[in-house]
Amino acid sequence: MQWLINTLIWLPAIIIGLTFHEYAHGRVAYWLGDDTPYYQGRLTLNPLPHIDWVGFFMLLFFKFGWAKPVEVNPYNFRNSGVKQGMMLVSLAGPAMNLMLALTGMLILKFYGIDPGAGFSLYTNSTVLLLVGPLVYINLILAVFNLIPLPPLDGSKILAGLLPDSGAQFMYSIEQYGPLILLLFIITGAFGKILNPLVNIMYSLLYTAVF
Repeated sequence: MQWLINTLIWLPAIIIGLTFHEYAHGRVAYWLGDDTPYYQGRLTLNPLPHIDWVGFFMLLFFKFGWAKPVEVNPYNFRNSGVKQGMMLVSLAGPAMNLMLALTGMLILKFYGIDPGAGFSLYTNSTVLLLVGPLVYINLILAVFNLIPLPPLDGSKILAGLLPDSGAQFMYSIEQYGPLILLLFIITGAFGKILNPLVNIMYSLLYTAVF
C-alpha cells in the first residue's frame, strides 16, 4: 500500500519531467532546422510518444528508468554547426527541467508554503504534496542528465565546449557509455555523486526564491 501511495505522489511529476525534457530536445532541434522530431511526432506534450515502456516500468519498480530518446539528425541543422547544434539540443532538456523546478518553487512561494531548506514531503499540505515532487524530480533529472557521461546530455554539452579532438573523443566512447553508467548505478557510486549535487541545486533554488 505504501508503494502505491508513493507512486501516486511521485508519478505525475516524473511523467511531466520526462515529457517536457524530451519535448525540449525536439523543439530546439526543430528550431535549428531538423524536422526529424516533427515527423516522428515528438513535438508534443502528450506523454505517450515520449514513453519507453521498458524504461517506464523499470522506473516504477527499480527507481531507475528512461524515456524514449528524441532522434536528431544534426546534419539538417541550418542555424548552427553540428557540434554547437547538438550542444544546444542537449542543453535544452536539463534547462527545461530546471525551469519546471523553478516554476514549482514559485508556485509554493505564491501559496505561502515554505518547503524548507531540506526537501521533505512529511506534510499535510495538499499543494506541497502535489508541487514538491515536481521540484525535486526535475532537479534530479536536470543534474543527472548534466553529468558528462555518454549517453547523457552532459556528454554532448561538454563535446560542444571542447576542441574538435576532445569532442571526437567524447563521441568515440559513446558506445561504452551505457555500460559505464550501469556500473556506476549498480555500485551505488552514482548516488554518491548525484545526491549531493541535487541537494546543492535545491538549496540554491530555495535561497533564490525564498
